[in-house]
Amino acid sequence: MKSKFCILHLAIFSFLFTTVGHSQSVLGKWEVTNDEGRVNSIMEIYAKDNEVYGKVIEITKEEDRNRLCTECEGDLKNKPIQGMVLMSGFEKDGDQYVGGTIIDPKTGKKYNGKLWLDEEDPNKLKIRGYIAFFYRTKTWERSR
Repeated sequence: MKSKFCILHLAIFSFLFTTVGHSQSVLGKWEVTNDEGRVNSIMEIYAKDNEVYGKVIEITKEEDRNRLCTECEGDLKNKPIQGMVLMSGFEKDGDQYVGGTIIDPKTGKKYNGKLWLDEEDPNKLKIRGYIAFFYRTKTWERSR
């Protein structure tokens, strides 16, 4: 009886640990909202080679799903925005991810950036893009 009880507690603890661990990570799917608060897209943030990247996995407005990044430069020029990696090169530094870049597909501009979870709600992600002393911070919510 004791062994069943211990196994049950271990299973519950493992489930809670993995669930809490996942909700405390920047990794996962995030809802990107516009200035009016409407969800425009879903970004997936993932790790690769000790760096963090962000890829557009879904554009919510069906008529915009085939849009191309006409303002982007280099290899991204005229490529579909859905499926595009717009965030790259972020490395963990304490509670933040820094040193990466973010591309705005509307303008094609590339910004330095950093990411961190909201201290009060780990299901909210703060994304800051900046050039020199000018910056803008947006908040994304974890996709369900």
